[in-house]
Amino acid sequence: MPIKIIHDCDPGHDDAIATMLALASPELEVLGLTVVYGNVGLERTTQNALAVRELLGSRVPIYAGADRPLVRERISAESVHGRSGLEGPHLPRPTRGLEPQHAVHFIIEQVMKYPGEVVLVPTGALTNIALALRMEPRIAPLIRQIVLMGGSIDFGNWSPSAEFNILCDPHAAKIVFGAGVPLMMCGLNLTHQTPATPDRVARFRALGTPVGEVTAQLLEFFRKHHQERYGWEGAPIHDACAVAFLIRPELFKTGMYWVEIEANEGLAYGRTICDYWNISGTPPNCEVGLEVDVNGFYDLLLERIGTYR
Repeated sequence: MPIKIIHDCDPGHDDAIATMLALASPELEVLGLTVVYGNVGLERTTQNALAVRELLGSRVPIYAGADRPLVRERISAESVHGRSGLEGPHLPRPTRGLEPQHAVHFIIEQVMKYPGEVVLVPTGALTNIALALRMEPRIAPLIRQIVLMGGSIDFGNWSPSAEFNILCDPHAAKIVFGAGVPLMMCGLNLTHQTPATPDRVARFRALGTPVGEVTAQLLEFFRKHHQERYGWEGAPIHDACAVAFLIRPELFKTGMYWVEIEANEGLAYGRTICDYWNISGTPPNCEVGLEVDVNGFYDLLLERIGTYR
């Protein structure tokens, strides 16, 4: 029986690849894509989601959600993803639009419709998820799991302390991490093990398909930024890790820890504080990704993206 998921995203190069993986995987039933501001503003992230759907020839419904954080001022990652949020490839013009329903209402509706079955897969700011939990608290025990890309058990990438997705809306993240829903966190400490090196990018291009070529172009743009900024040979495909975990959990080593969010402004604003040694004695609230079989991860991506014609 496929796992019912809602992919909550802010496309974004790695979001786009995560969506490609999800929609190509028979292990998953994608109920819908819910879109949030993040890498760029909501108008662009929704257009990017529509363009990716058009490229894939999918009929998955897409819903627009929050356009700003709960409390803080909005930040963006145009410096990483470009002005459009998906710089690099030429994507088709969408022929279908967004669904009229708000993303938050869709999340609530689907969780109530399928109690205990729906996995939420947020790969951007957690604002949509937090709003759903606040608007309808009864959904918390009905959500099967939240598998997210965000945070880190050690370093940040948008501040010395914080990862971008969590820093976008620390107050939303605090709500989600405190809701009592089973959590799995794919943080930077895990995702940085998946660099898209030139040889790996070439394997996508060698598929010889339009989607394979777009994937290669997305990864090449992403790779060049990370090479110029950090001197890295390849860029991590952060968001695809969350989807891959649901499809092939055996590729991942994880541990159970207590994770809290720092939502007070200061040097640690937006930090995911992981009690790795259980110093506090607080019961764990989050499964945390520690290691990934990177060769198995790329084999899975290539296999599934290779199914698009």
